Amino acid sequence: MSDSKVNMVAPPEGVVGEGFFATKLNDVVGMARANSLWPLPFATSCCGIEFMATMASHYDLARFGSERVSFSPRQADMLLVMGTISKKMAPILRQVYEQMAEPRWVIAVGACASSGGIFDTYSVLQGIDKVIPVDVYVPGCPPRPEQIVDGVMKLQELVRSESVRRRSSPEYQELLASYNIS
Repeated sequence: MSDSKVNMVAPPEGVVGEGFFATKLNDVVGMARANSLWPLPFATSCCGIEFMATMASHYDLARFGSERVSFSPRQADMLLVMGTISKKMAPILRQVYEQMAEPRWVIAVGACASSGGIFDTYSVLQGIDKVIPVDVYVPGCPPRPEQIVDGVMKLQELVRSESVRRRSSPEYQELLASYNIS
């Protein structure tokens, strides 16, 4: 055996000394939140099938910290809205969003959730951002599992860099007020 050094990953930016490591609380909390997102799938059509493929062994969304898919809004922090949302379903979607604990994030998966898709009719909601705020949009009709993984990775970047105090900021409260969410 050789006496070569083991290559170790460099620690995040902070103060390093013998026996201790100091960094910012925002960085630690952001890293923990970003790597433990619990998804709540709200799937109504073909995008839901693509999400199933994303969770399966070939694409394995669990390697990004989204191991536990939750079907209870109170135990999830990442809402994935996939498929066509009718105007009758909009109040239910909003109720699910409001039941989620803060902090909560939303990904609109596919053309229908993002903009109504090809269904420009009286009964289809032309984008879920009419009823709830959206953090990441995943394009496609339906999007491939790689695109959904990319959307989750974009959300992880957003969560990792988000301040711990953002959710109590006046700007965030103003955003929620614009959706009539208290």
